Amino acid sequence: MSFAQSYPSKPIKLVVPYAPGGGTDLTARLIAKILSASLNQPVLVENKAGAGGIIGQEYVAKAVPDGYTLLFSAAGPLTITPFTYPSLPYDPVQSFEPIVLISAQPLVLVVNSDSKMYSIADLLKEGAGKRLNYGSFGNGSAAHLAGESFKMASKLEMTHIPYKGTSPALTALLGGDIDMLFDTVSTATPFIKSGKLRAIALTSKSRSSLLPDVPTMAQAGVSGFEAGTWYGILAPVGTGPMVIQKINQAVNAGLKSKEVIEAFTSEGSVILGGSPAQFRNFMAAELKKNELVVKAAGITAN
Repeated sequence: MSFAQSYPSKPIKLVVPYAPGGGTDLTARLIAKILSASLNQPVLVENKAGAGGIIGQEYVAKAVPDGYTLLFSAAGPLTITPFTYPSLPYDPVQSFEPIVLISAQPLVLVVNSDSKMYSIADLLKEGAGKRLNYGSFGNGSAAHLAGESFKMASKLEMTHIPYKGTSPALTALLGGDIDMLFDTVSTATPFIKSGKLRAIALTSKSRSSLLPDVPTMAQAGVSGFEAGTWYGILAPVGTGPMVIQKINQAVNAGLKSKEVIEAFTSEGSVILGGSPAQFRNFMAAELKKNELVVKAAGITAN
């Protein structure tokens, strides 16, 4: 009890399993800032990139569960990678204590502005007569699963072309090497606004404030799936409940701040928050959903 009351008494390490500069890293740094202000201790972001997030996840899973080493993870290493790799040095459920969901980022299906496809109806018509190529920012990524989910829901013949990141995938689409791409709203919007890409549909339940004129998949006539990525904070299993609750309360309070709301709104993210139990239930649902897609599509890490 005394430890929980005095926590934190030294800097906290927030581990991001990706390189600096990406969406996960930038979001983590914003959350670290508000968490530091609330807890009156430095919250230092430490990037441990590699192996699709596995290296950073393993580092936190094996850390001392004292609340001073936390994980800022995206959806992939927690709820997709467990089904695309034959084995992992951590278990998404048994190795971590969920603390709080941060936000979700929907994906948008985009095509080159020179494409003849202006809607899902056009895409279905175009795809009925030939095999379409869709790109993603990585094998086993959220964008890959979105494409496979769409393939199953639409019954189209589609070939997946993976790229090593968002930039090369966008370059391929702009160059006409692929027919379509599922990309995060925040990354695709500048190209949509400039007229280089055309947005066909969103993979979320509701429309995006950044792209209010773009329908959701359900509104466009394809129901049965949602896709996207999300972020959350976790701790090594065994971390005390009082410590977890303290971090949870600090983050939830910070998510209501004007700075955070404006930052997330500007990139088309949806603020989530909630309790550790809600995060745990959310993860369980994501694991179940992604396992079905990965197995049905035969997705592997290589």
